[in-house]
Amino acid sequence: MNENNSTQLVEKLAGEARYAARTLSHSPYETRVKALHLISEQLILDLPEILQANERDMQEAVSQNMPTAMQDRLLLNENRIKSIAQAVLKVAALPDPLGIVLRSRKLENGLDLQQLTVPFGVVGMVYEARPNVTIDAAIILLMSGNAALLRGSASAANSNEILVKVMKRALAKSDISPEVIQLIPSNDRETVTALLHARGKVDLVIPRGSANLIRTVVDEAKVPTIETGAGVCHVYVDSEADLSIALPILINSKTHRPSVCNAAETLLVHQEISEQFLPVALKELNNAKVKINGDESTLKVGKELGIEINAATEANYFTEYNALEINVKVVPDLISAIDHIAKYGTKHTESIITQSKKNADQFIALSDCAAVMVNASTRFTDGEEMGFGAEIGISNQKLHARGPMGLEQMTTTTWVVRGNGQIRI
Repeated sequence: MNENNSTQLVEKLAGEARYAARTLSHSPYETRVKALHLISEQLILDLPEILQANERDMQEAVSQNMPTAMQDRLLLNENRIKSIAQAVLKVAALPDPLGIVLRSRKLENGLDLQQLTVPFGVVGMVYEARPNVTIDAAIILLMSGNAALLRGSASAANSNEILVKVMKRALAKSDISPEVIQLIPSNDRETVTALLHARGKVDLVIPRGSANLIRTVVDEAKVPTIETGAGVCHVYVDSEADLSIALPILINSKTHRPSVCNAAETLLVHQEISEQFLPVALKELNNAKVKINGDESTLKVGKELGIEINAATEANYFTEYNALEINVKVVPDLISAIDHIAKYGTKHTESIITQSKKNADQFIALSDCAAVMVNASTRFTDGEEMGFGAEIGISNQKLHARGPMGLEQMTTTTWVVRGNGQIRI
């Protein structure tokens, strides 16, 4: 497909989505709730068909030696589909994000002003081999009154295609047009460029995936973007940490699901408790089959324990592994930990383990990131865990939205001015 054809296709799909969104943007809350319930039901009804499509993608992934972590993101099994269906219901149970009066005032000339929440319009999503994002993005956009243009990766083409078909089958039973959800073909790189250049046709583009994907979208887009971010997340074990909780938090942060953006990539340990904590932490990480890259102090302890540890390089500290691999470094104090995070972190999620409120407050104040965990796993930076029902992505930027983005973050505002014949003089 050449560039002109790609542009024409994306503009056609965007136009169809925008026209169909007339059935959505002004639809009653109850209509959107019903639509989500129908989607949840249809996911279960069509579960065998979804599994078959995903199996085709998985077979292709194995044949192309896709990394194990990426295969885990791609995989849909019965339990995951049922969990996705439940997540749809959680979003359906959330309050209506549209029509909320944010400001209201009456002017001296008698005009009544209201600032109301409204949809963006047509929102494009560019994402990698995570077919669950197809559902998450579509239902959040639908519930917030937006039409969805979905452009997943070629590696998940079969899964994404059937999931969109399932949602359209569900919407055909509702008062909302199925055409509010459009799938952009993933067999040509030019369709991404066409989406990113569709200014005036598409109101917003959100990337979700690797650092390279996000940077490409932000750099190339002519359409406004919300920059979701890579997750080089840290767990810092302070000198005043309760070590009985520090270890399970570390292991959960790294190993619970290493392929996701809120998994920890670096462990920082205060030198005052390193002799107590490092041996235990390294043993547990090794038992969990985590590859360890360490500084000189960590290498020394590893040698004493007979645990293989690689010397950490500058590049290691910048790396989001999405796998069972972690960096370990001993730091002299809290400020050194914060300085390390400021240099190598991606402003996603940072965790401090400490019993000191003073140290926790300082860590919070100086950690420039979307989410800070105090005595908790980095894995909690998640839309569903935080009560959003699901998320369309996690924003590391500071404009409009930051952190997990749910329904409220997928709205903008309109000023409504009501008068009775006033003119400006």
